[in-house]
Amino acid sequence: MRPELRATLDGRELPVIGDGALMAALGQARSHTMRDIVSSIQAEQDLVIRAPAASVTYVEGGPGTGKTAVALHRAAYLLYQDRRRYAGGILIVSPTPLLVSYTEGVLPSLGEEGQVAIRAVGSLVDGAEATAYDDPAVARIKGSSRMLHVLRKAARGALETPAPRNQPELGEEDEAPAPTGTPTRLRVVAFGRRLELENDELRRIRHNVLGGTAPVNLLRPRARRLLLDALYANSGAVGRHSDPELAAELRSSFDEDVSTEDSFLGFLDAWWPELTPRKVLDAMADERRLGRWARRILNPGEVRRLARSLRRKELSVHDVALLDELTTLVGAPARPKKRREYDPLDQLTGLEELMPVREETQRERAERLAAERTEYAHVIVDEAQDLTPMQWRMVGRRGRHATWTVVGDPAQSSWSDPDEAAEARDEALGSRPRRRFELTVNYRNPAEIAELAAKVLALAMPGKESPRAVRSTGVEPRFVAVPEKADLAETVRFEARQLLERVEGTVGVVVAMNRRAEAARWLAELGDRVVALGSLEAKGLEYDATVVVSPAEIADESPAGLRVLYVALTRATQQLTVVAGAGDLPDEAGVPDLLRD
Repeated sequence: MRPELRATLDGRELPVIGDGALMAALGQARSHTMRDIVSSIQAEQDLVIRAPAASVTYVEGGPGTGKTAVALHRAAYLLYQDRRRYAGGILIVSPTPLLVSYTEGVLPSLGEEGQVAIRAVGSLVDGAEATAYDDPAVARIKGSSRMLHVLRKAARGALETPAPRNQPELGEEDEAPAPTGTPTRLRVVAFGRRLELENDELRRIRHNVLGGTAPVNLLRPRARRLLLDALYANSGAVGRHSDPELAAELRSSFDEDVSTEDSFLGFLDAWWPELTPRKVLDAMADERRLGRWARRILNPGEVRRLARSLRRKELSVHDVALLDELTTLVGAPARPKKRREYDPLDQLTGLEELMPVREETQRERAERLAAERTEYAHVIVDEAQDLTPMQWRMVGRRGRHATWTVVGDPAQSSWSDPDEAAEARDEALGSRPRRRFELTVNYRNPAEIAELAAKVLALAMPGKESPRAVRSTGVEPRFVAVPEKADLAETVRFEARQLLERVEGTVGVVVAMNRRAEAARWLAELGDRVVALGSLEAKGLEYDATVVVSPAEIADESPAGLRVLYVALTRATQQLTVVAGAGDLPDEAGVPDLLRD
C-alpha cells in the first residue's frame, strides 16, 4: 500500500471500493497491458457495471475516469448474471488495435468460450484489416453519411466497365468473353434464327432490373430472365401455339437451349458480372467514374482526393466501413444449389459404427460460432465519440437485436461533425430506451497535469467541465522549447530518456499523425519502454510519463485538433513533458501559446 496516495477530493477522503487498492495501484508503474482492477472499482463506476441491460446504457466520462475498465467489467458482470441470455456473444468495439491489445489482458477468461469478442473498428469486417491512415480531409469524406449515396450508385454503376475503342462484340462466334468492357449487343442462335438485342434494349432491361433496392448480385437471376424474355419475344415464337401447355413447353425448350449456349453465358458474365465489395471500391478509384456516381454529392476536389486514396492497396479504418456498407449493397452472389451426387455407400447400414467420428468439443463449437458470428446479443462501444456516421452503420449491423453499452466523451471526439455522428448513432441504437450515467472523477492524471489539460478543454469545448483529479504529486508539467540550432528529434529523444530515468514504467511520445514513422525512428534506440504514437492512436491509452510534441501541429491537423490535443495531454499517470517547436510560439519558459493562461 502507498498511504501517501490516499484518495482525497476537495479535502475529503474519497470512498473507494476495495480498501483503497485503486489509489495504491495508481502509484505503480504502467505496463503495456491494463491491470485487472475489479477489486478497486469506485462507487459511481460500480453503478454502471451493475446497470440493467434491457436498454442502452450510455456512459459519459472524461479522461482517466475508468470508462474502458468499466466497459470490460460490465461484460463480465452481464455474463455472470445471465450467461444463457448472452450466449449470442458480446462484442466490444475499440477505436484502435493498440487499445485492443491494451485491454485484452483485463479479462482474459472472457474469451475462453468464445462469448466475448474484442475488435478494433478497422477489424470488424472478415478478410479486411486496416493498416493505413487517411489524412483528415479524406477521412471526413469517407466517414460522412454522404458516402452512403455515393456507394449506392457505385454498387450499381460498377456493373458497367469502361470499354476500349473498337471493343469486339460478344456473339456466337466468340470463343470466350472479351476481358474488358461491358458488351453492347447480345447475339444468340435459337430455332434456327439469329436473335439480337441491341444496346438500347439492353439498357432498358438493366434499368428495369435495377429499379428496386435488392442487392446487385441477387438481381442477376432477374436480369437473366428478362434477357430471355426479350430474346423470346424477338424469336417470333410468341403466339405460335394456342394450347397453353404446348406454349409453355416451347418456351421452356427455348430457355434451356439459349441459357446453356456459351455465347449467352459469356455475355451474361460480362454484362452482369458478380461483384465483390472490393471490386466496387476499386472501381471508385477511377476519378471519372467516381465523378459520375458522386455528382451533386461531392465536389470535384473531394472526388479527386477520394479516388486518389482508394488507389492504394492498404485499407484505412474508414475504408473498412465502406466495404461493410458495400457488402450489404452488393450481396452474396446468387448461386444455384448443387445436387448431391448419388453414393452407393449411402445404402449400407451401420457404416457410421465402423467409421469413428470425433465429436466437436464445447469449446471448439463456441469458438467456431464466434468466428462465424455477425450479430451479437450485447454490444459495447468504447470511445464511441470517435465513430463516424459510416462506422456507426457498420457497428449497428452487428447489434440489430442487441442491448448496448456506449462509452464515450464528447470532449475527446476526433470526428469533426459530432451532430452528424449522433444522428447515425441514434439510428443504429434504434428506439431502445436510454439510461445515462456520468463518471466525474479522474483517477489517472495528477491534478497538475489535469489543470494543464483543462486549459485546452476550455478552448475545445467552452463551458465543458473536466473530471476532478483525485490526487496531487507536486510535480508540475515540464515545458521545453527546441533551441534554434537544435534538432527536434534530438530534443525529443533527450526528454524521453530523462523520463525513463524518472519513472519505472512506460513513456509515450505523442506526435501529429504525419510524424508517426519519423518519431518511431527517433526513439528506436531507447528500447521497449518508449512508445511512439500518432495523436489518434493515443486514445484510451495511458503511460507513466508522456512527451507531447508540438501541440500546435496536433491542434492544426484537423478541425477536431484541439480535442485531439486534449486527449494527448491526459495520457500520463505521473509526469508530462511538452516539447514546443517554433510553430507553438513558446514564451521564455517554453510554454506554447495554446497552453498559456
